[in-house]
Amino acid sequence: MGKEHTIIVIGRSFGAGGKSIGKVLSEKLGIPIYDNTLLNESAKEFGFSRDIFCRVDEKRPSRFKRFVTQSYGVQESYIYDAISNETLYQAQSRVIRAIAERGPCIIVGRTSDYVLRDFPGLVSVFVHAPLAYRAQKIVERGDATTPEEAIELAKRKDKSREKYYNYFTGRYWGVASNYDLCLDSSLLPVGDSAEVIAGFVRRLEAANRSFGEKIEKNF
Repeated sequence: MGKEHTIIVIGRSFGAGGKSIGKVLSEKLGIPIYDNTLLNESAKEFGFSRDIFCRVDEKRPSRFKRFVTQSYGVQESYIYDAISNETLYQAQSRVIRAIAERGPCIIVGRTSDYVLRDFPGLVSVFVHAPLAYRAQKIVERGDATTPEEAIELAKRKDKSREKYYNYFTGRYWGVASNYDLCLDSSLLPVGDSAEVIAGFVRRLEAANRSFGEKIEKNF
């Protein structure tokens, strides 16, 4: 993939299947995908259990402090103090950048499009779908028992992701201008959606190679 290897980041509305599409895309391109793995990496780096990072994932820092206080008590407040100078978000951002520097990969969520905004090989994607479609998928995968319950869950999760994203990035979550490609997952099967992204990435890589060759010739 050249000197400036490609990193694909996927933002997604809840229930749109962004992670599922990412997994198929990973197989198609033969590159690793990171979602919850990022949390594991962060936890290991700071010596915390995986549970802490999973339970505060994509939530604002104040909630993390409250979780630690409730879970460990005031006498263990040093757990929070140990990372007070570098928040959970900053820790995750360091890990995201380290992973991106290693080689081609796919990263799901965690404001990766913003964290890696200056990375030359970045391709940012946002996967969305109509609420009714997402509700159906949420029920099918067992996260809700009725369409009404699924709709409420999707709205709640989307709001949480939106607040997290907007708070840390100063951007607006899900706005098309923040991404290179936006995809409505209700229009195509998962495999076809992944192929659309793969085709887009391949075209970009080819264009970048061609541009790089022209620059080298001129020098």
